[in-house]
Formats: sequence, C-alpha cells, structure tokens
Amino acid sequence: MKKVFHKILSVLMAFVVLLTTMSFTVDMHYCGDSLVDFSFFAKAESCGMEKAQPTKSCDNPTMTEKDCCTDQQIVKEGNQDLKTSFDKLTFEQQTFVASFFYTYINLFEGFDENIAPFKDYSPPFVKRDIQTLHETYLI
Repeated sequence: MKKVFHKILSVLMAFVVLLTTMSFTVDMHYCGDSLVDFSFFAKAESCGMEKAQPTKSCDNPTMTEKDCCTDQQIVKEGNQDLKTSFDKLTFEQQTFVASFFYTYINLFEGFDENIAPFKDYSPPFVKRDIQTLHETYLI
C-alpha cells in the first residue's frame, strides 16, 4: 500500500511541476457580445464581418464606421525561475547536508554479532498447563 501511495504521489507531483511551468495562450474572437471562435494553438478565425479597409477617397477619409468584432487574447506565463542545480551552497546548507548524511548512515549501522540478552537465563518451569486450568482453548 505504501509503494502504491508513493508512486501515485510522485506522478502527481510531476504533473504539478509540468503544469506550473507550462505557458499557453488562448485566442478568442467576439462578434458583438457573442463568442464566435476560440483557439489554443493558433489565431482564432474571424467571423467575416470585419470592416474592410477603406479606400482613400476624397469625400472624408477620416470618418470610418466602428467595427463590431473584437479579438481577445489570454496569456498564461509559466513559472520559469525554477532552481535546477545546487552548485552554490552556503556554509549553513553544507553543514546541514553533512550532518544529515552522517546521522542517516549511522542510523542503519549494524552490530558485529547478534546480541541476545537472555541467553544466560533458562526458561521458567511450567508446573501446570494454564490453558486447561482456565479452560481456554484456541480454535
């Protein structure tokens, strides 16, 4: 059970790192107040109702109609300031790492011989069978 939980947790943490460092852009095209098209990977297609570029005419070149279509773009920048290497450690960090490894390695240090503190003592003598005395039987 512990191994399965460990594997699930490690995969989950890998996805968290992947999703927090990934950047993406969403393009949306609105015609009036309604959403016409959206796209994750390319520019959103227009509805075809954009105002055509006016040709220069002598009447009034500065007056133009207002366009009803709008484009919106949502950009989500990923986290790019991850520390990928530990080349420069401060003195306090080096002291902590050295003491941690020293205590961790000595935690699992074994003995040269098996120590049995009861080897000089003999087991007690059983005078009566206690299970039959109290009439308790294992089934």
